[in-house]
Amino acid sequence: MEPAKSIPDKLFYKIGEVCEHVGVQPHVLRYWESEFPMLAPQKNRAGQRVYRRKDLEIVLRIRELLYDEKFTIAGAKRKLAEEMRGGTAPRLKVVAPVPEPDQAVLPGLEASQRADVSAQARRSIKQIRRELEALLTLLSSDGKTTDRR
Repeated sequence: MEPAKSIPDKLFYKIGEVCEHVGVQPHVLRYWESEFPMLAPQKNRAGQRVYRRKDLEIVLRIRELLYDEKFTIAGAKRKLAEEMRGGTAPRLKVVAPVPEPDQAVLPGLEASQRADVSAQARRSIKQIRRELEALLTLLSSDGKTTDRR
């Protein structure tokens, strides 16, 4: 696959730009959209496809699987689905609450010092949680925005 740095740095790409970059015809891209569920570019108000960088990376990987590695459509679909499940897609994991620090965890500290560390840890965790929630909100709304240039 071509290195990601060779992809032009833009928010959205038109189908012609993607075709030129990948080296396939528009009808090929439209066919791939029908065969690969993970390739689903948005459409603007005029109904034209607008690809994001993620879509372009998926198209490049599909091209590599089909043309370079000689996969069939079905094989490429399975391979790409495996790769996307394998960790490239972000996943959230629920973790157990952090127990209060005790003498075994923080040896040599007085009870008041352990309480201070515990309070600082809770504040840090709350701050991280707020930042993650803001990021999730941003990511979930990313698919609903359009380029208004």
